[in-house]
Amino acid sequence: MFASIKRLFIAHPDALGETYLQHLGHAMSYSGRMFAAGFCAFTHALLPFLFEKTASNMIKTMYADMNRRGATTAAEQPSRYPAE
Repeated sequence: MFASIKRLFIAHPDALGETYLQHLGHAMSYSGRMFAAGFCAFTHALLPFLFEKTASNMIKTMYADMNRRGATTAAEQPSRYPAE
């Protein structure tokens, strides 16, 4: 049972070639950037002269970073931890 629970936490990071803590760091970084982009988009909605391209540029940067890391194709990569 412990192996099944462990696999839940490490299969996806392993597919990306990362440890759990490395993946945690990357995911938290994306989370913070998404909150910042959301704030910029919300502010832009109310005050269109502010943050005209900020949110979209942040999202493009995150997307490029995810592609570089292979995060968008991880589901296609086999895990070293096959399902039981």
